[in-house]
Amino acid sequence: MDNRSEVRAFLTSRRAKISPEQAGIPAYGSRRVAGLRRGEVAALAGVSVEYYTRMERGNLTGASESVLEAIARALQLNATETAHLHHLARAAGSTPVRARVRRDKAPEIRPAIRRLLDSMTGVPAFLRNHRFDILAANPIGMALYAPMFAASRALPVNSMRFNFLDPHAQAFYVDWTPVARSAVAALHIAAAQNPDDQQLANLIGELSMRSDAFRTWWADQDVYVHRHGRKRFRHPAIGELELDFEALQLSDESLTIVTYSAEPGTPSGDGLQLLAAWAATENSATASAE
Repeated sequence: MDNRSEVRAFLTSRRAKISPEQAGIPAYGSRRVAGLRRGEVAALAGVSVEYYTRMERGNLTGASESVLEAIARALQLNATETAHLHHLARAAGSTPVRARVRRDKAPEIRPAIRRLLDSMTGVPAFLRNHRFDILAANPIGMALYAPMFAASRALPVNSMRFNFLDPHAQAFYVDWTPVARSAVAALHIAAAQNPDDQQLANLIGELSMRSDAFRTWWADQDVYVHRHGRKRFRHPAIGELELDFEALQLSDESLTIVTYSAEPGTPSGDGLQLLAAWAATENSATASAE
């Protein structure tokens, strides 16, 4: 991935979002730039204009933790954006190593993780990696995401490709736009954390080439991660479901378990029970056919 272009786009986009008034700088006369000038950011951060200009042109090599924190304060970055800036700086200072580039081999899924997924009989659950490949799923998880798994029952499938390249995605997600924008923001973070992953770079390139929405939102440089929240689905067999999700990142691997649940006795809780029964029926039919 081109780290310099990512740094340049990120810092430029954040600078454009901060007005002089927000930064406490008196604004005199007309301004030709959106947001702050480079010199104003440099002054707020306590660095020279030349040094900040070099950073904004994509060169974060050698930037200290204190300088990065000063830039983050000047640009009023939130915690996620600040962490993203630090990841970009680490990537800029790293030397690509062949051993790190070879990340195309799927990680070993420990038997305990598979047992954990299978034990979640009442809630949809799946395991994904940092590229948003779905590596494993329990039966009700595959049933919930039936439109995503429809093209291929073999794993992995990729949720990013489903979100942006599959015509069924916009009907499946009741609130497709915020779901898709959140996905782009999460992928930005993954790209900064895994700068030498060629498969991830290829995925981003493919989505940029084939999806106007992805290309537009990628250029916005927004970064945030939702570890929990609520999504609304329009399931082709069950109908509308409003489910709470939890994204549980495994501590020793770049893997995340995602689960969905609903309050018992609610329409969505009843819908999950129907989904579990539907999943069992589908599995029985598949087993009989084999």
